[in-house]
Amino acid sequence: MNFTFEVLNNTRRFFKDFIENNSLEDLNKIPEGFNNNVIWNIGHIVVTGQLLAYKLSGLPLMIDDALVANYMKGTQPERKVSQDEVDEIKNLLFSTVKQTEIDYNNKMFVDFKEYTVSTTGNTLTNIDDALQFILFHEGMHLGYVMALLRAIKH
Repeated sequence: MNFTFEVLNNTRRFFKDFIENNSLEDLNKIPEGFNNNVIWNIGHIVVTGQLLAYKLSGLPLMIDDALVANYMKGTQPERKVSQDEVDEIKNLLFSTVKQTEIDYNNKMFVDFKEYTVSTTGNTLTNIDDALQFILFHEGMHLGYVMALLRAIKH
């Protein structure tokens, strides 16, 4: 599982770079033909990782309920995100992965509630399945963010 956490950290570095190298205006912009923006996608991967690993394991989330409500599956941007919220999301990119790796190594994810993901139809039956799907999910949203930025910049 070390490789999984290594890839997850590497993927999240891309998201961090997108936050740091784009204006707040661009992070919030929804280009024509899209229904969300860069910061929504980044907040969404943080929230989804928490829900798939922690909520399905019956463990408390490391993020607050407001973040979940704004970025969970089925949501879309309803307002402009402030710089403070962007900074919070940026900080959560790595703190949540670090704690998840610690909790994984301490075998905290024992009571996993089976869940079938709508994206692929696969059923997650344990934390290892969830972590593998989280990688896929974040890669997919990395592509969305790249497409959003291409649309914004051109």
